[in-house]
Parts: sequence; structure tokens; C-alpha cells
Amino acid sequence: MSGDTDPATADPSRFELAQVNIGRLLAPVDSPRIAEFVAALDPINRLADGSPGFVWRLQTAEGNATAIHSFEDDLIISNMSVWASIEALRAFTYSSAHTSIMSRRREWFSKYVTAYMALWWVPAGHRPTIEEAKGRLDLLDHLGPTSEAFTFRVPFQPPE
Repeated sequence: MSGDTDPATADPSRFELAQVNIGRLLAPVDSPRIAEFVAALDPINRLADGSPGFVWRLQTAEGNATAIHSFEDDLIISNMSVWASIEALRAFTYSSAHTSIMSRRREWFSKYVTAYMALWWVPAGHRPTIEEAKGRLDLLDHLGPTSEAFTFRVPFQPPE
């Protein structure tokens, strides 16, 4: 069932929204070429952590997700988080300081030719693994948006 129907009809306490987005940096993390992006990471992560509906994000003990190398290509970095709802993630993504950083992504990242962002519902309390996230990106690439992996443009409600 597409997310065009009212998401308020689903029991929000049973499911949370997982998201992954990946990108291939134009230069290594310590390069001056992407220094502005790296400098923005901590403030944007703090903003996410304090946003309504934020639940969890993938990070090291130091709070750094860029140090987690999930792909053979070390220039590919990932961001994975869990939110209470699509609306909460959408508000953070498109109605906060995150938007101005996201609008500059071509300064720091190469254009990705496959799916680079996927959303999916997880049981409340579940923390997805990077392997799970890779599988969702693969599903989106091969099948397009489904209830198993979707996008903001084609959202799905949590399972009944």
C-alpha cells in the first residue's frame, strides 16, 4: 500500500523508519577539497540527534559515521538512522539546516548512478546493520519502490 494514504492509521509504536544514504566523496575525508563538508558533520549530527522523532544513527563511539568503512571503496561513506516517522525524517531533511548542506552535495560527492537513499520500516527497537541497508538499496535498484525499500517520493506505510 502506497504512502499516499493516511500514515496516521498505522500503529506508530510498532514500527520505526530506517533510512540509509550513501555517497562517493570526490576526495578523502582529510582532503581540503571536502573540508567544509567535514566541518558541517558534527553540527548537522547534533541537529539530527536533537530533532523531534530522531531515534538512532550509525556512528562510532566518537560519534563519527565517516570512520565506518562499509564498502570496498573507502571514498563511499554512509549515513544510516532510525526515525519515529516519515514526517519526522522529512522535516529534518528538508526543513532544517541540513537542507543547505544537502544542496551543496555536488561540491563534495560524485553523482551516484544507482540508488543512494532508501527508506524502510523496522520493528520498534531494531537497529539495522549496514548489510541490511545495502540489501535495501539493492532492492530499490532492481525493483523500484516497494514496501521493502522506498523513497520520500514513493512512500509506504508501516506494515499492518
